[in-house]
Amino acid sequence: MLKRWLALAGLVILLDQCSKLYIASHFVYGESLPVLNVFSLVLWHNEGAAYGFLNDFGGLQRWLFSGIAVGAAVWIISLLRKHASQTLFAFALSLILGGALGNLIDRIAYGYVVDFLLFHWDAHTFPAFNVADAAISCGAALLIWQSFTEKKHATTVS
Repeated sequence: MLKRWLALAGLVILLDQCSKLYIASHFVYGESLPVLNVFSLVLWHNEGAAYGFLNDFGGLQRWLFSGIAVGAAVWIISLLRKHASQTLFAFALSLILGGALGNLIDRIAYGYVVDFLLFHWDAHTFPAFNVADAAISCGAALLIWQSFTEKKHATTVS
């Protein structure tokens, strides 16, 4: 079972890295291509965490977030070993693992994370993000959702 979840994390990494390479090879830094009235493809570099958190932390964030990603990966793999049969939990952890490692690859290789998905409304923009960030966010949302559904089920059974 563990191999299946690690393969899913690997797929997230592959999709993340391929999409970033495509954008980086077809866009110049700062370029934007409107796709919809509310969505554009861009090429931005993010030295911080997901969605620009601590972007201007003086370079220290590269190593801080790399260390966090490595620690999280080790912890997540140990959780996957113990809980591989819990489908939703393991699926969510695999998304988070793949996203964390996808962004870690960027941090090590470039010193920043490549972001390219930009949602906007009039003059308001949501911070640009990438496939890895989306996988982490979806995995976290699934874990939260599972925690609510388990509690509801546990109180119903009692």
